[in-house]
Amino acid sequence: MSVNGAVKAGDLFFFYGLLKRGASGMPAHIDLEAAGEFLDTVYVHGTLYNLGSYPGLVGGEQLVKGIRYRLDDVSVVPDLDAFEDINADDPINSLYCRVKRVLLDEHGQPTGEEAWVYWYNRSIAGRTAIESGDWPLKGSRSR
Repeated sequence: MSVNGAVKAGDLFFFYGLLKRGASGMPAHIDLEAAGEFLDTVYVHGTLYNLGSYPGLVGGEQLVKGIRYRLDDVSVVPDLDAFEDINADDPINSLYCRVKRVLLDEHGQPTGEEAWVYWYNRSIAGRTAIESGDWPLKGSRSR
């Protein structure tokens, strides 16, 4: 599994929380509209947890809903990683890590693509799973 690896222009990302287009917690200082293109709804396997003001995705078999995003301008990756509290010098203690996951359609079938996903890197003990697998746009708040 590639963790926090090199991102190339044209790489896909899977956004499931505050980075989704229209999320009320979307970071204003990162211009995702200019840096790439929001494409369509896709899924990954995992379990989505409510962490209070933002969601966290961990391993599991649930279908978690998100947006496929194509990144064209890699200069925004450090800002994205910083927003997700990734410390490249200390990935073990980072809040999230960036990993590649297989994208799925609404039936759970692979699309043939992989995308970078911000994977929650802490304990989910005492947290509530989001049964729908979908973090609401208006449920988001800035971290």
